[in-house]
Amino acid sequence: MNNLVIICAILLLVLLFLKVPVYIAVLSASAVYFIGTPGMNLSIFAQKTISGAEGLSLLAIPFFVCAGIFMNYTGVTKRIMNCCEVLTARMPGGLAQVNILLSTLMGGLSGSSLADAAMQCKMLVPTMESKGYSKSFSTVITAASGMVVPLIPPGVGLIIYGCINNISIGKLFIAGIGPGIVLCVTLMIFTHFLSKKRGYLPSRTTKIPVSEKIAAVRPAFLPLLLPIIIIGGVRIGVFTASEAGTVAIVYAVLLGLLYKELTLKNVMQGCKETVTTTASIMLIVAAATCFSWILTKEQIPQQFSQWMISNIHNKYVFLIMVNIFLLIVGMFIEGNASMIVLAPLLHPVAMAYGIDDIHFAMVYIFNCTIGAFTPPMGTLMFVSCGITKCPTKDFIKEAVPFYILFAIDIIVLTYIPQLTTFLVNVFY
Repeated sequence: MNNLVIICAILLLVLLFLKVPVYIAVLSASAVYFIGTPGMNLSIFAQKTISGAEGLSLLAIPFFVCAGIFMNYTGVTKRIMNCCEVLTARMPGGLAQVNILLSTLMGGLSGSSLADAAMQCKMLVPTMESKGYSKSFSTVITAASGMVVPLIPPGVGLIIYGCINNISIGKLFIAGIGPGIVLCVTLMIFTHFLSKKRGYLPSRTTKIPVSEKIAAVRPAFLPLLLPIIIIGGVRIGVFTASEAGTVAIVYAVLLGLLYKELTLKNVMQGCKETVTTTASIMLIVAAATCFSWILTKEQIPQQFSQWMISNIHNKYVFLIMVNIFLLIVGMFIEGNASMIVLAPLLHPVAMAYGIDDIHFAMVYIFNCTIGAFTPPMGTLMFVSCGITKCPTKDFIKEAVPFYILFAIDIIVLTYIPQLTTFLVNVFY
């Protein structure tokens, strides 16, 4: 391996550990390579960086970000939350169950775990505390439920992974449904028993009339159709995954007009938030494309693949090592950052072992979501604690049982590939 590449990799990791913005860290490492390589034309550095943000499939990112933001301004969140409250009212830990179900249903609308966790910390945690739930439990369950969001289409992580590794984004959207449901169901079951143990009672003990359930579900019905429209439209070829984002925006605006809650001021504010959020994502993607070109030029993925195959002869052992490695990396580096650096290396190796590319993608993304929940640098943990003012040490202590649950989930997901591939095979 070129010594200069090793220096660039070390520089990149050091900058990421120092909390330097991801795109600056990646571009700095790439610039060192171009400057230090004799005869290298520096114009290639600019060309590869700019071309990284020009992929047509990347158009899905601003479109879905905009749609998610508009959904928050149209009263959709409030309607879905009311629906979740009625559906989970008789379960132990009623408000905690609302938290989990709301994240799962909103995951198909917002696409961002941090945005979802921040919203629910403001909306639900104060109510949970007033009902007797501890601050630490309320914060942990909100952060844990936010982990479902990147797995449910149209999660931004699914789009980025698909672009980096040249995988069908439509297939990734469908593949994410299985792991998302698994995480949601296991979280709700775990919360059920934990709430019974702690005395977190159901919101209601009397039977809820069918008419009341229908009245709660009806306002949420149209918003919940969006993921079905996106997946169905992509599958039957009405529009591509990128064009689905524009459909989502139009649908969000129509809902806003129908509910009479989308004002011109909200539209302007939503466009502003879309630009800032998209810019931060696209800078990372552009920088990552340049760095990936360096790795490919130096044949790092090929060398790494050959080394792994010559030393590890079993794909199941490889998957165990990948899970352990990604969980450790996730404790220190933000998920999208690690995906940009490591996915181009690990993806070809997984293919060499004969592992399904869609299955490995979901294993990778699920590991990233666990890392976001895990100290010392988990982004979901910091965002949630920052909003609720929960001490980090209390969060970590409360989260220990959840770490065990997620370890079981990742093992199940890793060794039962049908959870991710079944729906893909049915649709495609």
